[in-house]
Amino acid sequence: MNLIDRVRDPRTDDDLPEADATRLTDRIDALQRFLRAVDPHLPDHDLVAAHTLVERAGNRLALSREHTVVALAGSTGSGKSSLFNALARLKLSPVGVRRPTTGVAHACVWGPLEPASQLLDWIGVLPRQRFLRESALDGDDEAALHGLVLLDLPDFDSVERGHRLESDRLLGLVDLIIWVVDPQKYGDRVLHQAYLKQFRRHAGVTIVVLNQADRLSSSDTDLVLDDLRRLLDEDGLGAPPVLATSAKQPGMLADLRGALEQTVTQRRAALRRLGSDLDTVGEQLAATMGPPAAEDEVDRATVRQLAGSLAASAGVPAVAEAAGNAYRHRAAAGTGWPLVRGLRRLRPDPLKRLHLDTSPASEAPPDAPVARTSLPEAGAAQRAAVTLSVRAVANRAAAPLPAVWAPPLHAAARSRAADLPDALDRAVAATDLGMGRAPTWWRAVGLLQWLLTLTALAGLGWLIIGYAARALGLPHLSAPTVGAVPLPTLLLLGGLLLGVLVALLLRPVIAAGARRARRRAEKRLRASVTEVAREHVVAPVREVLNAYAQAREALIAVRSD
Repeated sequence: MNLIDRVRDPRTDDDLPEADATRLTDRIDALQRFLRAVDPHLPDHDLVAAHTLVERAGNRLALSREHTVVALAGSTGSGKSSLFNALARLKLSPVGVRRPTTGVAHACVWGPLEPASQLLDWIGVLPRQRFLRESALDGDDEAALHGLVLLDLPDFDSVERGHRLESDRLLGLVDLIIWVVDPQKYGDRVLHQAYLKQFRRHAGVTIVVLNQADRLSSSDTDLVLDDLRRLLDEDGLGAPPVLATSAKQPGMLADLRGALEQTVTQRRAALRRLGSDLDTVGEQLAATMGPPAAEDEVDRATVRQLAGSLAASAGVPAVAEAAGNAYRHRAAAGTGWPLVRGLRRLRPDPLKRLHLDTSPASEAPPDAPVARTSLPEAGAAQRAAVTLSVRAVANRAAAPLPAVWAPPLHAAARSRAADLPDALDRAVAATDLGMGRAPTWWRAVGLLQWLLTLTALAGLGWLIIGYAARALGLPHLSAPTVGAVPLPTLLLLGGLLLGVLVALLLRPVIAAGARRARRRAEKRLRASVTEVAREHVVAPVREVLNAYAQAREALIAVRSD
């Protein structure tokens, strides 16, 4: 049975208001959601109390809620044990002049002992220190307290450290605490600073008794009680019940006994105690929460700065420059003189020299492996710029949040830093630079250049044949003229000059195309690098911010009562 089922178990909720159980269930569930959200991010020492409370709530609600565990807590000499014996009307806990007298907790159970055994096992009261307050001689005198488990705790200010630790442990487990003070030490600093102020959210499960009040006159008792109430108010407890008691005067126990009878009858102390614990833990955890995290806490300017640093580290400027040079190289090879194109092709392509695939993205299989580029590794200055930009992302995200969230945000921003070089290299290698297909006009100009070259070759051949015929004494081959220029000569010179002219006219066109190719490549590369930045730096940071938002919402539910 899980925690929620334990609270709502109909077998144990017959005497508990459904609204109280449901409200407690919702708050514990919210605390569990809070812990699930923050456990991977916040330091363990900040969450110990919350984890302990969830575990303790589950254990307490799984045990008997027919019983109410009440602890008598106080300093040395306050008369706890005497009060314990007086309420039980039996001498169960030793009383003596030698201090400390109580070293272990004693328990007195009103009603059958067996149903309370598991509860006492969990609390940690030894079997030999458990006493049953059940006698046929009592008749119905003790019936109103059936279900009460009264504990006499060790002194919280004992000189024995083990006694103090045991008292503190038990104070964290009981349902209701009766703080026993005496007229001499009711203003003790340890009591108020170390305990009552720490339990200021537990006023609903707190009773303060001024014991040994029989030593004071009625007027002095009223003065001391008023002063005690003032101190409790300063401690933040508000106005818990404050009673005057005396173990030596049975009549002075009536008010305390009546308060215990009412508490036992209501059977709500366990839920109230857990609710107060939730208040305390919620107040402690409030320091970890601040204003709501904005939807886009990492703004575009910060991402742009990060992408710029990563682009420089990935060699984007060098690749963009290579794309422009590759455009010039390929344009010259496609539109230049056919006779020198072979020489152009002997020079390496600037992009292929970097091992960058220039085929269109549409032609590559979706699962094709991406070859590593031969770009140089980032230098120290570039790595430092990336580190600063990653830190800026974390700082920007952490700025409006409590300081405790800064370390997890910085850790998240750096969590995938080791993968960045390979991711950037893959992004650069996989980016379609728009260099896969040659422009159509290259083919048209290339065809024109071939035609001009063939024209020049025809003229040259014609001239060679004419010279050969004359040299061999063959009949003279007359060639037509255009104006005063023989046609073969015109074909040769015209083809060569027009080829040169076309090449010169195309230079500014090719230069403009190279600039466009460079800008296009840089734009696409920066887009790819930005995706890497979002995936490897911004996304982990946003995961932490989402956890913060979930935790904040859950903590609001924990603190709502």
